[in-house]
Amino acid sequence: MLSSTRAVTASAVVLAALSLTACGGSSTGQAAADNPYKLQQPGVLRTGTLTDAPPNVYIKNGTFTGFDNDLLTAVAGKLGLKVEFVGTEFSSLLAQVKTGKFDVGSSSISITEARKKTVDFTNKYDFGFLGLDVPKGSSITSFDQLAGKRVAVVQGTVQDDYATRQNLNPVRVPDYNAALNQLRAGTADAWITPAEIGEKTAADSGGKVVSVAKQLDPGGMAYAVAPGNDKLRAALDKGIDEVVADGTWAKLQKQYYPGRAIPASFKPGTAGAAK
Repeated sequence: MLSSTRAVTASAVVLAALSLTACGGSSTGQAAADNPYKLQQPGVLRTGTLTDAPPNVYIKNGTFTGFDNDLLTAVAGKLGLKVEFVGTEFSSLLAQVKTGKFDVGSSSISITEARKKTVDFTNKYDFGFLGLDVPKGSSITSFDQLAGKRVAVVQGTVQDDYATRQNLNPVRVPDYNAALNQLRAGTADAWITPAEIGEKTAADSGGKVVSVAKQLDPGGMAYAVAPGNDKLRAALDKGIDEVVADGTWAKLQKQYYPGRAIPASFKPGTAGAAK
């Protein structure tokens, strides 16, 4: 039988342990409440994006902007979150989202079955076309003339996927500036681009590069999140629906893609989600 002193001591130890357990549970619960989307920093959406792909994603006057990034900023605002953009290369973006370096990937990311093995996607927020840029004076005017040509693509993009499926043996480069330099240097005969980026690049080239063709990319574009972060994905889906409903999506479409026709089959957000 324990002495009264030993009994009191033992009771104190038990009570202290219970107190620590309760505190730990409270702390854990509070942390989850403060950071429901499992962000690296509560309240901040750390986003990997590109710096050189206007009008979709780029830096202007030291600020990350473009259709994708401005739309994400509006979506985050609906969720009470701020966005911190960080530049990276597209070839590593999805892996960086998967491993948690970024909470979100924003870069006109086309949804493919292969990419679904690396990240989860929000509902679609945009559509896009594959574009084809060539040097001035080139005889190439369509995608079906690329066999046997040196064709530049940015590594890991849907354009890379397309060139590979077509057995074009593409010249893979890390970013859009490198692809453009291939055309300027004459080390590539053509560059398969996101059409809007290719058209703007050609317009800004002083006539040295020409945009000659485009075709619809059937995948659609979405933001990427880490696999299994369903709360963040669902919240972003809700935010996309809200910026569609309040007119922000349409406003940004007109701002960044003036004159671009929206395919009748495309619906952004939940309205266009697969059933």
